[in-house]
Amino acid sequence: MGQVIVVNEKPSSNPGVVRFETNRMLTGTGHERYRLDDEIWGERPPDVLARRLFESGQVQGVHVNGNMVTVDLAKGSDSEGLKEIVELLYLYYDEEKTATYLAVEAEKAAKAAAEAAEAEAKAAAEAKAAAEAKAAEEAKAAEAAAGAGETPGDSDPASSDPSTEG
Repeated sequence: MGQVIVVNEKPSSNPGVVRFETNRMLTGTGHERYRLDDEIWGERPPDVLARRLFESGQVQGVHVNGNMVTVDLAKGSDSEGLKEIVELLYLYYDEEKTATYLAVEAEKAAKAAAEAAEAEAKAAAEAKAAAEAKAAEEAKAAEAAAGAGETPGDSDPASSDPSTEG
């Protein structure tokens, strides 16, 4: 098992109830209901998910039907962190491996962000150097034109006055 489940958290019209719609079928066409005080015997995905949700301390009940997980929150609890529990169901059943995987992924993301920032800084420095070189070239051209007794506009045929031409 190795992929994160895509999960959309959806509010319910009932206070204290939250729904999670997944991109995976968890029970096929059947549905499973779990209460906090019930013992969960199985090792199927909905069983494992229910146990993990109850371990959070935020959940009173779980109902799984196909790709929909409905959670009854414990009094005074919110759904913070529950979406991640559902997302990680199929990643690994071993929590140590999950933590290691997440740490490695976070390290990869940080490295990629650092490389992107470095590339962006390099591109900005190159653009600045090019702009400075162009400005220096224009200043040199203006200086040369001033040394020859011309103003920079004198050499431009579009700016010459036709009445002074012979």
